[in-house]
Amino acid sequence: MSTPSVDPHVRLDTHPTHPSAVTATLTGTQAHIPHVVLEADGWHATADNVLVLARIDHEEPYWAEQAVRQLVADGITVEITPHLREAIDEEWTWANYPMPWCTRSEIREVSDQAQKIHDDIRHGRLLIHAHAQDAHTTVAVGTYLTGGESVYLHGENHLRQVANTFDSPAKALTAFEEMHSDTMRPGPAPMTDTERDTSEARTSLGVPAADHELLIAGTDTVSADAAAAGAHEALFTSFIETNGEWENYRTWSDDASVANHETLTLRVQFDHEARGQDVAWTVASYESPVGERTWHATATANTPTNMIETLLDGLDTDTAWTERTSTPLAEGTRTTVTDPLTEFGWTQTINGYHINWPAPDGRTGLRLDVAAASTGVSRTGPAWTLWGGNTPEQPDWTVEFSPHTPAAVLQDLTYELAITHSARTTQAPKSQRHGHDAHRVATPSVAPAPAPGLPVRGR
Repeated sequence: MSTPSVDPHVRLDTHPTHPSAVTATLTGTQAHIPHVVLEADGWHATADNVLVLARIDHEEPYWAEQAVRQLVADGITVEITPHLREAIDEEWTWANYPMPWCTRSEIREVSDQAQKIHDDIRHGRLLIHAHAQDAHTTVAVGTYLTGGESVYLHGENHLRQVANTFDSPAKALTAFEEMHSDTMRPGPAPMTDTERDTSEARTSLGVPAADHELLIAGTDTVSADAAAAGAHEALFTSFIETNGEWENYRTWSDDASVANHETLTLRVQFDHEARGQDVAWTVASYESPVGERTWHATATANTPTNMIETLLDGLDTDTAWTERTSTPLAEGTRTTVTDPLTEFGWTQTINGYHINWPAPDGRTGLRLDVAAASTGVSRTGPAWTLWGGNTPEQPDWTVEFSPHTPAAVLQDLTYELAITHSARTTQAPKSQRHGHDAHRVATPSVAPAPAPGLPVRGR
């Protein structure tokens, strides 16, 4: 008998929003054949005849190539896009891999075993009884529902391994509790960022970044809060990825992530669930890894991303971040903070215990709380507040700083505020001048060039 012809076509490409993941689009009257093959190999169906391969070890291009060989051997036509082919051919290694003696193929074997453990947990084949924090990683204890073997797991993501085995759940739990009674918690640990990203890639193809921007600009169905939340998430991820001296730590809740500087004197906490005027960002500086907090700042979830990015860009090991500054009421401190605003024509006003520097259009500004500044403690409220919206009393967003925040830190923010919320100044006809600064006429413009003598941004 002759072998029947197989007509399906498989097109493999990179995932539109998760770069390491791979998508497979199936066409043809017999598309169910490669569908079955790919599902059996760990691919996940996200739509009709569309599957995704998403792994916690980011080795999807390699395993996609293995799938291609199997499909071609079965007589199925496979197309690989140039972008995916480039990813398959790319040579890369894990930075700071904890087992440097392993070859590239051995590293792949370790991560593949971790992937299998992850899949067993995800599919319910491995029941996790409890987890705990062990130094900087997670440990867990569980039992395989088929076979009954209990295991002690060590590590996260692509480094999770079976460190020990037990004859029964009782023995496993007893041993686990003896080792980790202080941090032991029932059930599985919250998903890591990698696991969360992998889950998202499996369940949705998402919208590419360029299309996402058009979607936000061109439809009323995307709320401003949702857009801001996505932008802040991306900003936090980018901050961790581009600053090697910072490390992201999970908390016991999925709601927040904490990034610690390698000096252990700077800390950034991001609340993934914050919306609107909820506090989404908290930045804190400490005298030493075990010392008291010197200053801190908070920002709401709908704060413009350029303001958050400016704050994050300034996080470094400079002494300005760890030394307490003098009182905000000191002339030098106040001048340093407000110079960018006054150079752009923002004028000072006083309202009770508040000194304000509002933008020319009154839609944003800087406020100094004299009462909080004079006490020097944050319990009375923030000393400095950058705000945007209707009024300082009814803002749409705020970034607040404790009394001893270094002036250089604040100057970065006021500079950004000045260049993004000031109009160009032009000479009005003499007949329109009614005072010292009455000749300043606001005209629509992009951010203006700094005035002569403006302090250099930063320190």
